[in-house]
Amino acid sequence: MAGRQRLAIAAGLATATAAAAVAPIAGRRLVARTERRLCATPAPIARRPSPAAVDLHAGLDVVDLHADSLLWGRDLLVRGDRGQVDVPRLIEGRVALEGFAACVRVPRHLDPERNDDTSDDVLLVAIGGGWPVRTWRSALARAVYLARRAMAFADASAGRLTMIRTPGDLADHLDRRRAGVAVTAALLTIEGPAPLEGQVGNVDRLVDAGFRMLGLAHFVDNAFAGSAHGIRRGGLTSVGRELLVALEDRSVIVDVAHASTATIDDVLALARRPVVLSHGGLRSASPSTRTIPDEQARGIAATGGLIGVGFWPEVTGGHDVAAIARSIVRAIEVAGPDRVALGSDWDGGVEVPIDPTGLVHLTDALLAGGVDAATIRAVMGGNALRFLGAVLPSA
Repeated sequence: MAGRQRLAIAAGLATATAAAAVAPIAGRRLVARTERRLCATPAPIARRPSPAAVDLHAGLDVVDLHADSLLWGRDLLVRGDRGQVDVPRLIEGRVALEGFAACVRVPRHLDPERNDDTSDDVLLVAIGGGWPVRTWRSALARAVYLARRAMAFADASAGRLTMIRTPGDLADHLDRRRAGVAVTAALLTIEGPAPLEGQVGNVDRLVDAGFRMLGLAHFVDNAFAGSAHGIRRGGLTSVGRELLVALEDRSVIVDVAHASTATIDDVLALARRPVVLSHGGLRSASPSTRTIPDEQARGIAATGGLIGVGFWPEVTGGHDVAAIARSIVRAIEVAGPDRVALGSDWDGGVEVPIDPTGLVHLTDALLAGGVDAATIRAVMGGNALRFLGAVLPSA
């Protein structure tokens, strides 16, 4: 989820929490209305993409590193009339792999600049959405619950959705796509370390649950690291340094999205493996709390990592697909064409101009911006697929 004040869950959901606990249908309807308001389905772009873009896009294996779709309780195997991501729309948009994030804790009255850790809006979603009682007070239980939901979707998808845990999973999935089978895949990620519940040892439980990427911070400072939206905004703590080592030892991808400047600097100084910014942008393209300085983008690239460029105005500096393309071009200029990827933040309570079915318009905008076809293939998915094939654990 991105740092916009309107992201906070509707006040009506809070007042209806008690009723939802005994009236699950009413609670789910309330969560659905909240999602419909915060994660509006973008209107289709009226103009047709160029024939060159259509031809190029038809051969792409798109990868997007971050979506919050698991949070809202929709059946992701069905084409939805709300929200931004589901399996049918991913397949239509040529998305080979989507990063599905477990967002398990968000403060109320969200402030992009400064938040404390004294409130929890995801509790309202958990109660209203009918999550198991064990998730109401445990961030770890919430993450495991969301992972199991994702896996249940894959099991029920008749092969349309594959869970990616290893390079072998990824290779098999891509072979099916290249044989002409209409399929997509999911990579499980975690937005912030809340599911660790302060314990580095819980990394093993999250890996066993299927997660392969973990963010060091979300909207508040935590026991491990400072947040770009926190009070202190410090760097890695001593236990945060232990966490970094533990993640790398287990081949979990370290994500610095939402992390403070000091945290990112510390990670870049200590990392032994590639580092990712899953969803964000460059400050030279759009100055905001959710973008990073050019020198940090170069540092991430130097680790062999990726910059996942977001789709919302706070990181692109505009409201249309052309703004996303300009932000991508700037990232290419700074980090290099082989270190840039997509990090939409779909279903994260942000304004985006396209859902997966509109990705051909991004291909078109990149062509119009002078980006060559080979670089477009890389940025739209090739870079991320190569990266994941190299860094995911073998077993």
